Amino acid sequence: MFDLGLENGVLVGPTGRAYGHLYVSGGRIAAIAAQPLPAAETVDARDLLVMPGMVDAHVHFMDPGDPSREDFPTASAAAARAGVTTVIEHTHARPVRTAAELEAKRTHLNDRSVIDFGLAAHAWPDRLDAVDGVVGAGAAFIKAFTCTTHGVPGLRAADLHALLTRLADLPVPCLVHAEDESLTEEAERALRAAGRDDPGIVPRWRSRAAEEIAIAVVGQLARRLPARVVIAHVSGAGALAEVARAREAGAPLLAETCPQYLTLLEAEVLEHAAFRKFTPPARAGGRADLDRMWHAVAVGDIDYIATDHAPATPAQKRAGSIWDVHFGLPGIDTTLSVLLDGAQAGRLTYERVVELYSQRPAQVYGLYPRKGSLEVGAEADLVLVDPKQEWRVRDEDIISRAGWSPLAGRTLVGRAVRTYVRGRLVADGDEVKAPPGTGRFVAGAGA
Repeated sequence: MFDLGLENGVLVGPTGRAYGHLYVSGGRIAAIAAQPLPAAETVDARDLLVMPGMVDAHVHFMDPGDPSREDFPTASAAAARAGVTTVIEHTHARPVRTAAELEAKRTHLNDRSVIDFGLAAHAWPDRLDAVDGVVGAGAAFIKAFTCTTHGVPGLRAADLHALLTRLADLPVPCLVHAEDESLTEEAERALRAAGRDDPGIVPRWRSRAAEEIAIAVVGQLARRLPARVVIAHVSGAGALAEVARAREAGAPLLAETCPQYLTLLEAEVLEHAAFRKFTPPARAGGRADLDRMWHAVAVGDIDYIATDHAPATPAQKRAGSIWDVHFGLPGIDTTLSVLLDGAQAGRLTYERVVELYSQRPAQVYGLYPRKGSLEVGAEADLVLVDPKQEWRVRDEDIISRAGWSPLAGRTLVGRAVRTYVRGRLVADGDEVKAPPGTGRFVAGAGA
């Protein structure tokens, strides 16, 4: 007899969907059947989609680091309720640069996560020789910046070349935050000299040119070195074009984007100020630009979706100058629903949702087929989705520490209604059903 049966659902993978019954034993998917089989517990998934749990490969839960903004118990509970069963986390306020720092963070988080989690490490210009050790300790990827941001020093082209040379012999990728430091510094100098302290500085300070030129440089390096490189949070058509040029020239670049680039407009920063301060900023001028990003997501120009969840509370977003308030948005509560809403509207398929937010991030970061799969033998990280459930996003329903959403007031169609981690129920509707400590550390491919 199986431990758990999810019966009468539509099982959705990246290449298709089928009506059936899925069974779990010992925390793993044990069988998929056309007819019901004996199970100790059964759940009727009629009218629901059964998907592998989502894998969010780019989050900032700031624990340890800045718990006033976010922490693992809170954010992982929000993730569970939203259908996310694994995250890969890195925190700029307390960066992981060495094997010892990774081990200390892993120990700190042992009893703090509702869902499974991996950890990433930061590339530090004067500590590149620590990369081999931190990868061996289980880091899922190395995060590199091309400009100094969030207190993390930017890497010059020579530093990035040295980093990618090291990573060429290691089984984890480099996730690159691509903005050119000389351009962001010069823009900041000119704007401050002009006395600017208004929200309109954000897209000028963190310009399209800064992002696109940095991607071009990274693409040139990636073409010459065999390391795997992912461009983080690709923001719009110009950045996508630079990724495409690099690929055409032979660089095996991968591209990540985030829900904010599918839903928010550049001009919103003028009204919402720091509540739309994130970087790279929103680029879309209108619906046509958002449609172009959705098309890129649908056809494969974008490899996967991540939230870049980096919240701050309303009080923190209102504190001080636009120059000084925190960058970042909350996103873990709503991202799967944004994608499901896109599928309901015909912008992409449900199969592509699974590929973008589950299978591909698991593959890129060495977690597949353990994660991101409905195959027999995979860990039973599962989400039941009601594709027709309409819900209005409200700030008071956001349970990550931010307590607000840039999508507040919007109606989305599609929502996670049950989430399982290794066969254990962690969320049922709006209720979180498992305590911190349920989640386990998931090591990267170099461990």
